[in-house]
Amino acid sequence: MDASIRAFLEHLKVERRASEHTLRSYEDDLALFEQFLEETRPAGGDPSPASADSRRLRRYSAWLSGRGYAASTVARRLASLRSYFRHLRRNGEVDADPTVALRNPKQPRRLPKLLRVDEVVKLLDSIPVADDLGRRDRAMFETLYGGGLRVGEVVGLDLEDLDLDEEMARVRGKGRRERLCPIGPMAVHWIRLHLASRRPRSASERGVFLNRYGDRLTARSVGRLLEEHLARAGIRSEASPHTLRHSFATHLLDRGADLRSVQELLGHRKLTTTQIYTHVTGERMLEAYQDAHPRA
Repeated sequence: MDASIRAFLEHLKVERRASEHTLRSYEDDLALFEQFLEETRPAGGDPSPASADSRRLRRYSAWLSGRGYAASTVARRLASLRSYFRHLRRNGEVDADPTVALRNPKQPRRLPKLLRVDEVVKLLDSIPVADDLGRRDRAMFETLYGGGLRVGEVVGLDLEDLDLDEEMARVRGKGRRERLCPIGPMAVHWIRLHLASRRPRSASERGVFLNRYGDRLTARSVGRLLEEHLARAGIRSEASPHTLRHSFATHLLDRGADLRSVQELLGHRKLTTTQIYTHVTGERMLEAYQDAHPRA
């Protein structure tokens, strides 16, 4: 791998404290850029990523689309390049940033998948709670939905992050930004029952939600558990743990919560990120009108 890319990844790891997942994504994106440069390098051309100009970057965007990558994936890979070249520019390794005029491909608007309120209730109530693992799952999914958390935030919860008397949790979101989240009385009730039988592998394990061996659960494991519980509840859906977060936001807006409050609860940095849920709510209102109005 090019030395400037290795230095950039080290900067992300040490100075930006990027997660392992983020580092892998950047590494994969920049390795693919190196592959493009090597495949399209003219005879005698400079293969260094730092030498690429805006024309080559536009060719790279077209090259990605030609290989069948979705517009959202192309946009993410271009975002990695922007971060890389900004780093080079700040360090004086390039005179100008060639990504300034680079445009993302137009993306179709995709509304998030949702579960209805009755489906969420059915899902949660169907989780068997006669054993320790069942109580763990009920507590975990109540927390995901009750607080609108990302799956990475819920598996990252430590014991000291919980304030059950105040029904609050401190979570670390994207960019390691911390926020306080209300999680609600139902989540607190099941967390208390879960903690009574929590069995960590070692005394140093502080994770709230552990696997059967006493180690912290992974996001992938949570996804598999959700699939099992959806099947048990008889809910046909391609829902992921993030679907519970989408449902949380939409259900709040459906019941009159203001957009700014939902933004704070979700931990979104920009209000425009939260506004996708207003489109969902609008579509649900239109569906209700068309189903119920005699002139629709």
